[in-house]
Amino acid sequence: MIRPTVRVLAGAALGAVAARSAYRALVRRPPGLNGLPGEEAWGRTNHRGEPVTLLEGPAFVAGAAAAGLLAPGAGGRVRLAALLAGAGAGVLGGYDDLAGSAGSRGFKGHLGALARGEVTSGAVKILGIGATGLAAAAIAGSPAPSRAGRAFDTVLDGAIVAGSANLMNLFDLRPGRAIKVGLITGVPLALTSSGSAVVAAPLGAATALLPEDLGERAMLGDTGSNALGALLGLAATRLARGPRLAVLAGLAGLNAASEFVSFTKVIREIPALNWVDMLGRRPPEVPAAGAVPAQPGPVDAAAGTGADAGPLGDPAP
Repeated sequence: MIRPTVRVLAGAALGAVAARSAYRALVRRPPGLNGLPGEEAWGRTNHRGEPVTLLEGPAFVAGAAAAGLLAPGAGGRVRLAALLAGAGAGVLGGYDDLAGSAGSRGFKGHLGALARGEVTSGAVKILGIGATGLAAAAIAGSPAPSRAGRAFDTVLDGAIVAGSANLMNLFDLRPGRAIKVGLITGVPLALTSSGSAVVAAPLGAATALLPEDLGERAMLGDTGSNALGALLGLAATRLARGPRLAVLAGLAGLNAASEFVSFTKVIREIPALNWVDMLGRRPPEVPAAGAVPAQPGPVDAAAGTGADAGPLGDPAP
């Protein structure tokens, strides 16, 4: 019988190898889109005026999905649920990355536009991730003895998957931040017997891609951050009901707060959080006196949907 620690390490190693392999393949031959060459379709310009690629996100999704199917320790239903949660959130995030606009932001903005009859890419993503989260929760199953209990768990778990997917996207506003948040929250889940089988592969995949993110050569985008959050959320759904209710309350509070509070400002003003946030990152450029600030690149604002929404990696105001 494989020990839990060995299972986690094996899953993380598979995730790391698969994600790095996928990233190298994608960067070598970026897939084109709607007649655009791959470099242009997936290329972006950051606040430094330097090129970055969105292909880190698809590489994470591919690596986590492949390793999740091969990693030891998970049952068939959990593997299928993880594949649906991660790939579903990744595909929907990719749609928002490539087809989205900055016209509407946050739940309030996207759902308000939907109420006016305007279907934004963000609204499609919000509703789609909610649906895939519920489906993944239903596939993963519930130990509740009654039908009502199982139905309650499905709704609870689906909300956790969707809420976690959206929240992780809100942290993807500075190089490496979303992956750091994923590691900080995912490692404790990897130490539990119930969540380790789900979270090992995505943590390995994210860690393997962290140097590209911190080096500002690539970014997760909505594709990767939504998928990472969804998989962490699915791992949390393997906890007992009490802790799951606490997790959902925290997710709901943070998602709601993001509409009004800048996470970047909060992190910057708390020394310990700011130290972790800056760890491994290039220092922000200080503009020369009288210099005109650079305008955000055409797609820098693709990340983030709440009060923090703004240029990826932009120095904190």
